[in-house]
Amino acid sequence: MATVGLKSVRKSFGSAEVIKGIDLEIEHGEFCVFVGPSGCGKSTLLRMISGLEPITSGDVSIGGEVVNDIGAADRGLAMVFQSYALYPHMTVRQNLSFGLENINTPKPEIAGKVDEVSKMLQIGELLERRPKDLSGGQRQRVAIGRAVVREPRVFLFDEPLSNLDAELRVDMRGEIAALHKRLGNTMIYVTHDQVEAMTMADKIAVLRSGELEQFGTPLELFNRPDNLFVAGFIGSPRMNFIEGTINTDGGTSLSLTTEETVPLPSDGCEFGEGQTVTLGIRPNDLRPTDGGFMSMEVASVEQLGTDSYLYGSLKNGTAVTIHSPGQTSVSPGQTIEVGAGTDAMHLFDTASGKTLRRD
Repeated sequence: MATVGLKSVRKSFGSAEVIKGIDLEIEHGEFCVFVGPSGCGKSTLLRMISGLEPITSGDVSIGGEVVNDIGAADRGLAMVFQSYALYPHMTVRQNLSFGLENINTPKPEIAGKVDEVSKMLQIGELLERRPKDLSGGQRQRVAIGRAVVREPRVFLFDEPLSNLDAELRVDMRGEIAALHKRLGNTMIYVTHDQVEAMTMADKIAVLRSGELEQFGTPLELFNRPDNLFVAGFIGSPRMNFIEGTINTDGGTSLSLTTEETVPLPSDGCEFGEGQTVTLGIRPNDLRPTDGGFMSMEVASVEQLGTDSYLYGSLKNGTAVTIHSPGQTSVSPGQTIEVGAGTDAMHLFDTASGKTLRRD
């Protein structure tokens, strides 16, 4: 079973600690995505799993076996890089065959595996070409094929689509997801693109500054973020954040610096009078409505035909975004009232950033 476990894993470069004690368990056959902003440690963590980067402390295990002292070549893994890393002087067939030849695989077996993988990835007509004669998408398919042909226990992907244009990235996302379903192997995928993470993953690990902020399914992270960082990182456009203080006189509400009052959900949350909290509302849950609880001055409008985006600010200058299906009659310069149902509200303690959970 190709489970991957991380136990109190740390990594330091000199005095700089870049991975700060991560505990994580990736089950056999899961597609797990490491996501986070640039510099958060996701690629370093992937390289530690692969054996390309030694760990400072803690344990990395694969299939229940601690592999700290096992070399990269002997861990049963295959890695696909952002840069493709193909041998330029070799044909596609030779690139696919090279790893198998190095472990003395019989030639008939190599030929059979190369043919099978080339059909699976639709690169059969490219086998006699060299990398310089291929498009970016074709090179990425060859790089993936070179990993597949080795039949690894775990696939590791380090931002493999970042060099491709937007349309091709969408196509390749679908191909990698389909490949995972066909093979059933454990896959770990690194990206800074939260849309990639949401559309591909069984589980997402959100990283920031070398720490694990939250680990769960895409919808768990979207619907029940543990903190302000995850709430703002997962979801596009990002969640709106509005600060205020708790007023418990005659019910629970949020008093804004604009002197407006927002009714709050009180189920499952414990508030203190005067507590500073941050209200989070996703753009698709905030709507123009008569009798809304806040006023928004619209600065710009994007009409995309099937969707509309309104960008503006509240009286206190807080920036807000509204996403509405269909088209809108609202114009830049208008002041509109906006509101949202209490079931769409996320509440966070402003000081700690942690969610005030509603159960």
